[in-house]
Amino acid sequence: MTIGAVVAAGGRGERLGAAVPKALVQLAGEPLVVHAWRALREGGVAEVVVAAPAEHVAAIAELLPEARVVSGGVTRTASVRRALAELSDRVDVVLVHDAARPLAPASLVARVAAAVVAGADAIVPVVAVADTVKEVDANGAVLRTVDRTPLRAVQTPQGFRRDVLVRAHQAAGDVDASDDAGLAERVGVTVATVPGSADALKVTTHFDLLVVEALLRERANARGGVST
Repeated sequence: MTIGAVVAAGGRGERLGAAVPKALVQLAGEPLVVHAWRALREGGVAEVVVAAPAEHVAAIAELLPEARVVSGGVTRTASVRRALAELSDRVDVVLVHDAARPLAPASLVARVAAAVVAGADAIVPVVAVADTVKEVDANGAVLRTVDRTPLRAVQTPQGFRRDVLVRAHQAAGDVDASDDAGLAERVGVTVATVPGSADALKVTTHFDLLVVEALLRERANARGGVST
């Protein structure tokens, strides 16, 4: 099977306080989207399509000459749908990844892809919820403490049989889901899980950026190199 990937890179980065889209924010001298693309390729992905803000398509295409870069839509779901349509016919398995998760390791990419190749319709990487979770009302008053035992936080890349993901997007209409697995769930697809990675955290705020910078330095030190 041939594995392709769609990278959602349309985030504006307002909470980061950045002057550029989140995908172009620098991490150790390279934009987040470059780190995300590299992990996908090292994890066995043969073809990558990036959905980017229209005004930054050319800049990201220059950074990633081996990827196809397209203009995203108004929503994340619309952006993924546009990029999905640009994958070549040879792609059987599609991974959907957020550029905002730059340190998702290649091993995680390979694990998600392998689960789909082995027969799963849809796969998400997950980690256990560590914090106590409360349900609150509209005024912020606690209604109850939620049992966190069955709860999982979901990461990307998420993996799908191509026909499953296409069908889920066709059925979605104008719905904007926070992840593509949610669209698959809406059409009755069973979504299975694989273990996620502590490194695959999402960069949303400046604090998150500091954390991934520290993780990147730790990786470099473990390899005996020096992080830039």
